[in-house]
Amino acid sequence: MTLKLVPGRPAVKEGRLEKEIKVYDLLDSLNIEYERVDHQPATTMEDCLAIDQVLAPAVICKNLFLCNTQKNKFYLLMIQENKKFKTKDISHQINSARLSFAPTEYMEDFLDITPGSVSVMGLMNDLDHQVQLLVDEDVLNAEYIGCHPCINTSSLKLRVKDVFDIFLKAVDHDYIVVHLENE
Repeated sequence: MTLKLVPGRPAVKEGRLEKEIKVYDLLDSLNIEYERVDHQPATTMEDCLAIDQVLAPAVICKNLFLCNTQKNKFYLLMIQENKKFKTKDISHQINSARLSFAPTEYMEDFLDITPGSVSVMGLMNDLDHQVQLLVDEDVLNAEYIGCHPCINTSSLKLRVKDVFDIFLKAVDHDYIVVHLENE
């Protein structure tokens, strides 16, 4: 199957999950332009590489759903794919107890997403503000980012400034900038 980047939402809703359509509805209502590529769930590095090439020059982020030891503070960490998550580095920067990967049920409850589909777009579902967004500073220096629309069978290419200046304000979330070293 040839991957193709197309502007905007899919023409047909059939076969799409409601949470995916809600992402397109919100982006459209905010007048945020985006491009989309539909694909099979990316299960191998080769799959991811092919999708990344279609979205280029977008920064493809690793999106990690984390929590503190007590499981009472939750974080979504966006880092460039060439960076490595080191819990002590992040914990120190945000003055938090040691971080680890959060249990899946919290991801589903707070963001309405499942493993493999973690995305900044999930913050639109975090109405009770349970999740704090953490962003590696290098992500903010890019012009475009790539992310899933709450499902891993499509990927979006969005302007960084639209995500951080328009989308996050619309979903009433802020972010903390962190610094991570390259691998």
